[in-house]
Order: sequence, then structure tokens, then C-alpha cells
Amino acid sequence: MSSEQPQQTLNFEQATFIKSAAKLSQCPEDNGREVAFAGRSNAGKSSALNALTGSKKLARTSKTPGRTQLINFFALSETYRLVDLPGYGYAKVPEAVKAEWQKHLEDYLQNRDSLIGIILLMDIRHPLKEFDQIMLEWAEFYQKPVHILLTKSDKLKFGAAKQAALKIKRELKPFGDLVSLQLFSSLNKMGVDELKQQLSGWLLDEKNN
Repeated sequence: MSSEQPQQTLNFEQATFIKSAAKLSQCPEDNGREVAFAGRSNAGKSSALNALTGSKKLARTSKTPGRTQLINFFALSETYRLVDLPGYGYAKVPEAVKAEWQKHLEDYLQNRDSLIGIILLMDIRHPLKEFDQIMLEWAEFYQKPVHILLTKSDKLKFGAAKQAALKIKRELKPFGDLVSLQLFSSLNKMGVDELKQQLSGWLLDEKNN
């Protein structure tokens, strides 16, 4: 979503890890503004955060053993945060554990006042799976904007990637302006600047939420 005149862009390279939380009560104080990254465990969330912040260290923090099931918070400033949500569909996690962390994830999504939007990551070759649909329905119910990253776009030829994006866009029409999307590749940095603009627009726009 580009505006007609250049907008201010936040410095994402200064992102620093704050803490991990297993449940809502352990999250940082609920003030300021934050955007959460959500997606299936193989959608490339850590790689996208690396590409966005230019720091392999950031994703390494959230990949530390034992943190897979936690909500990870990163500060851009005293006011703005990025949030890395647990990857959905992590195969090695027992069902009981998975159910527990989904419960805490829902609690965060429903009750976190500083959450202003969701970046939803989908592998462009396998879009709109069950988890993606659940997230979109949740966002529609709570009227939270969603910006979709069609990750691994480098795996398709550019024309094929554009066609795939158009097809997905048509399927998302019922959500109206609440949902936007873009092509993205962590490997060749396709779409990183567009993502920075999207996040900056959300976080710096006090009218948003």
C-alpha cells in the first residue's frame, strides 16, 4: 500500500529482543503499538524477520530451543514493537501442548490492546490453508488489518508469482480493504522495502486503532 507522497519509515535494523511470553500475563506492558507476525511453521517467519531487520541474530533469538511455543517481543523504540507469534502446525509438538499454546495465542490476539495489525505469512505455493483462514476470520471479527506476505516468491517465475498473487487477491475480495498482500522473498529481498513501508504506515498512524 503506497501513499502518494513519501512516508516516514521506521529503522527496523535497530530491533532488539525484549522477552518471550508463554501467556498474556507474561507479555510486556500493554501500551504503545505492536504488529504481530503469524504463519504456519514452514512459512518463513524467521527468515522474513531477518530480512526486515538485517539481523540474523534476531531470528536466532526466537529459534532458541524452548522458545518455539512462545510469543517473542522485539522493540523498535520505546513505543513500537514487532511480535513473533508461535508457528502454527509445528509437527513435533504433542497435541496437548499445541492446544495449550493455541489457547494462549488466542488470548493474546483477543485481549492485547496494543496489537494494531497482523502480518500473515503464506508460502505462495500453498496459500490460504486452514490456519490462514482462521486468522483472516479472526481479523475480520475484531476489525484488525492484515497484510499478507506471499513468501518464497523466488520459487516461481515472476509472471507466475504475479498470477498467483492476483488469484489469491480475488479470493480475498470478501474482506475488502481489511486485507492487503504482496510478493515477498527473504532470499533475494523482494518486497522488503514494501513491508517496511506497510509496517511504518501502521505503527506511525495514530488513527490506526
